[in-house]
Amino acid sequence: MPQSLSYPDAAVGDLLAGTAHRHPDRTALRDGELAFTYSEMYDTALRLAAGLRARGVGHGDAVALHQPNSAWFTVSYYAVLLAGAVVVPLNPALPPAALREQLDEARAVAAFTHPATAPALTKAAAPGVRLTVLVPATATAPAADGGAEPGGVPLEELLADGPGERVAVSGGDLAHLAFTGGTTGRSKAVRVLHRNVLANALQMACWRGAAVPGTDGAGRVALESVPAARTAHTLNLGEATAVALAPLFHAMGLVGQSVSVAVASTVVMAGRFEPRRFARLIEEYGVTTVPGSPALFHALLALPGVEELDLSSVRSVNSGAAPVDTDTMHRLGTLFPNATIVEGYGLTEATMALAAHPLVDDNPVPEGSVGAPVFDTEVEIRDLGCGPALPVGETGEVWARGLQITDGYQGHPDLTAEQFQEGWLRTGDLGRVDEDGWLYLVGRAKDMLIYKGYNVYPTPLEDLLHRHPAVAGASVIGAPRTGVGEIPVAYVVPRSGHPAGPELAEKLMAFVAEHVAPYQRLREIHFLEALPVSAAGKILKTDLRQRYAAADGAEVTQA
Repeated sequence: MPQSLSYPDAAVGDLLAGTAHRHPDRTALRDGELAFTYSEMYDTALRLAAGLRARGVGHGDAVALHQPNSAWFTVSYYAVLLAGAVVVPLNPALPPAALREQLDEARAVAAFTHPATAPALTKAAAPGVRLTVLVPATATAPAADGGAEPGGVPLEELLADGPGERVAVSGGDLAHLAFTGGTTGRSKAVRVLHRNVLANALQMACWRGAAVPGTDGAGRVALESVPAARTAHTLNLGEATAVALAPLFHAMGLVGQSVSVAVASTVVMAGRFEPRRFARLIEEYGVTTVPGSPALFHALLALPGVEELDLSSVRSVNSGAAPVDTDTMHRLGTLFPNATIVEGYGLTEATMALAAHPLVDDNPVPEGSVGAPVFDTEVEIRDLGCGPALPVGETGEVWARGLQITDGYQGHPDLTAEQFQEGWLRTGDLGRVDEDGWLYLVGRAKDMLIYKGYNVYPTPLEDLLHRHPAVAGASVIGAPRTGVGEIPVAYVVPRSGHPAGPELAEKLMAFVAEHVAPYQRLREIHFLEALPVSAAGKILKTDLRQRYAAADGAEVTQA
């Protein structure tokens, strides 16, 4: 594979056009009995784009996607982009007030919604939304039971207008207004350009698909295979089958759609995650690649009888949202016997991905690393507070530069100037790079705690807890304590058969103490039935801090 890629001057819609031209009869989407080939998906998206334009949606207008995962999410996503409009992906679980806030901030003029989510959109009553399109319910996204018939224009009406002419869209046009996860505060809309999405999709597709990008005479984007770079795990063009588990409104799912399109993968919609049903989908469709998050994989590994499942078709398991602890990596390797277990690292401000493991037969990535920077991406570790670059091996703040770095925050120039500097993105994550270029994360800068003047990072402590057989899930926060600054506090979900209580807490704290310096030892443990997580699978440490403050010492076992 080359060290650098050649990126076409094109838009996201040109990628779908290229795959539809190269692989017209390849199944693109499966959602129960509903299925689209790539040519059908492209044709349907073009007709839907024409329907939007006929109803007044113009170039640069913001269109919200307020719907659960389904085949129609993907079709409507490409329709909005092909219309020259801007996709605003919204969490369908948002309450009406928060939904109204994001619709107003994005200045959305139209919204795609679903029978199950339409009532919240109606209650939000965003004054700028003048067109509501109702997508059909599907097998994986059924309509809600009971309730009033949702309003809006049925999607079928927009399809009746025919394909029309394609709108000219350039790489510098806005593609997404993507709201951050809000795990550390209020969500902000990130300005993601077409060239950001296309570059990041191609970076990941070529990184994991053993291919290089190109265009044909009509400006369509397509990949060319590099056979010598193939392994048993690569996403070979026109051969992979993926299952859609990540929320499509989140960067991993949203941009992941275009990675799948680039490699002409068949995507099987999974709907709401249910471990046993998920396993049946893998067996039924011969799924070869599985995306997910640590929270999802912990739930799968906790499934009774999980070791009896036949998951031999899977060739790669890809985890994002948060680092995977070493014990979980090993257990996943046993559960998926023919797969390589890989991680990636990214954030909304970097479109989706900055670093990833390669899909090779013998994964060379050291334990604990999230991979190496993907094509044409620079990662630098700097001293906290915008300080200088640090030597190899030292821990500091992760900065990144590449074509996937976005255009900043919508309506927040001061914050944009703080986070985006001279082409570099200040990620807010703490990490280090070893002498071979592998990146390791130790937590968020905001999550680092200072105990008696020492820096304490949560991720290594969480990894240790996950290695203990009594722990199903764990998260570490810093709690204020007079005289020492902050103390390390763990929230733990015990495995079945390991009752929560002082005895288990003492065992866990002693276990951690055996492996860390005295200043890193856990000082308190809380037990929970489940950790609070976002829709993307990230643990909500803000919720844990609020819970700790509200408890004021209750339910705590102290060292």
